[in-house]
Amino acid sequence: MWLLLRARVFDVIVGLTLLSYAVNVFIFFTGRVRIGSPPIVDGRLAPTLANYADPLPQALVLTAIVISFAMTALILVIALRANAETGSDHVDGAEPAGNTAAGRER
Repeated sequence: MWLLLRARVFDVIVGLTLLSYAVNVFIFFTGRVRIGSPPIVDGRLAPTLANYADPLPQALVLTAIVISFAMTALILVIALRANAETGSDHVDGAEPAGNTAAGRER
């Protein structure tokens, strides 16, 4: 959340990416991760939740990874274009008064 509140575009992009990773891990672990359990009903096992893995969270996370990668690429392109247009990587599009590139220390 701290990165999302920063004034630089790159920090906001990294914050959004980390937040999407955290949400993906949360969704994945809420789906009862079971190692070695089949996701498809088999005739040899009783059809109860204790014997099978839930494939839905895995599918949701896989879809979310693809969507978050595409959104990150889109945000990067928009940020690069805004930086080329304004000459600044500030979220508002311009440096605040008194905070020029010469006076800013990194």
